[in-house]
Amino acid sequence: MLRIAQVAYHTSPTAALGGSVAGGLNVYVLALSSELAALGYEVDMFTRRDGDGPEVEAVAPGLRLIRITAGPANPLDKADQVAHIGAFAAGVLDFTKREGRGYGLVHSHYWQSARAGTVVARRLGVPHLTMFHTLAEVKNRARISEHEPLERIRHERLAVRRAEAIVTGSDHERVLLERLYEGDPANIHTIPCGVDLERFHPRNQAADRAALSLDLDRPLLLAVGRLERLKGLDILLGALSQLDAPRPRLLIVGGGPESDDYRSELESLAEELGIGEDVTFVGPVPHEELPAYYSAADVTVVPSYYESFGLVAVESMACGTPVVASRVGGLASTVTDGVNGYLIPWRCPEPFAEKLEVLLHNPELRENFSRAARRSVERFRWRTVALKMAALYDEMIAAYQPRPGPPGEGFGKEAYEAAVLHGAR
Repeated sequence: MLRIAQVAYHTSPTAALGGSVAGGLNVYVLALSSELAALGYEVDMFTRRDGDGPEVEAVAPGLRLIRITAGPANPLDKADQVAHIGAFAAGVLDFTKREGRGYGLVHSHYWQSARAGTVVARRLGVPHLTMFHTLAEVKNRARISEHEPLERIRHERLAVRRAEAIVTGSDHERVLLERLYEGDPANIHTIPCGVDLERFHPRNQAADRAALSLDLDRPLLLAVGRLERLKGLDILLGALSQLDAPRPRLLIVGGGPESDDYRSELESLAEELGIGEDVTFVGPVPHEELPAYYSAADVTVVPSYYESFGLVAVESMACGTPVVASRVGGLASTVTDGVNGYLIPWRCPEPFAEKLEVLLHNPELRENFSRAARRSVERFRWRTVALKMAALYDEMIAAYQPRPGPPGEGFGKEAYEAAVLHGAR
């Protein structure tokens, strides 16, 4: 039975969603791993220990979560986690040695995991597949106030050169990897992210509004995701302020204690715009409860400056709720303008307000978009995604040729591990 190591260093795949680091990546790793296990693979998800819990936790048949102690066993900012990547990689190798069983492939997620995954895969003598989920160069270009560290960009470039393959969630990300990171097109594979179509499906709007204690008749807008500037929530608040009275209610789902300062800024902005009473900050919501919010809403708004895939939009459309979103990243390949939602090419409130007015005042149009939305996401079923990923795994394992240098205990440790863990180029 083929064994796969999934590496999610900076955040646990089972972490509660909506905080500063837990979002689409967590959903992706857990859902993909679960489907792979259902297909017959043995899958171990490795993450840095940041709290209580056993070292090895059975998540489902064939699927385990492995907590590796690397640095303090408590939550750390992503910047503070960088110093412990080497200890994490050593911990993964030690665990593998103690178990006496290796892996056929290492699949890492995000740039920090790619650093650890590069070393682990080389030491085990197996191929390394990485998925960045977001790219620092793209984030910095998407919004002028973004300042992703040069260290991250350097290590993303190094991982692009070192990994046997890279997976992107959209063709747009593939092009960016080739253009901004000089990625080899032959090593880049586009496999869209997935959505749980059994969990996210059309429901009874009135019943969900009643269950959430929402007004049955007042129009409702929804935004879901981490509270960070890159999500463009200031644009959404500006758009809401321009809608005709009586305005719809806006629910903002996501955020946690670590984003309290930004939430206060958004609340102050809403008051300045005269819409404070129209906006409700719900806070983080368990993933299994999100369908009720999507179903209750008339429109989901995704005004992000950058989305590598745009999971929120896909989940919303799976529930039959149309989307008004920025024309950025993967959103341009999941939302079809004028069919299942609207795509806005400008980062300002006015065009968002215009399209929201159109949808909110045309129930027949919303219904047409709703039917088209559900049909459009059938291709993102997790089983389909997992089968494509499994085919890539099998292809990589069959074609793998170890790089020069022994993959055992002393495989060029001074040169290779220093390059990966400390940024030498």
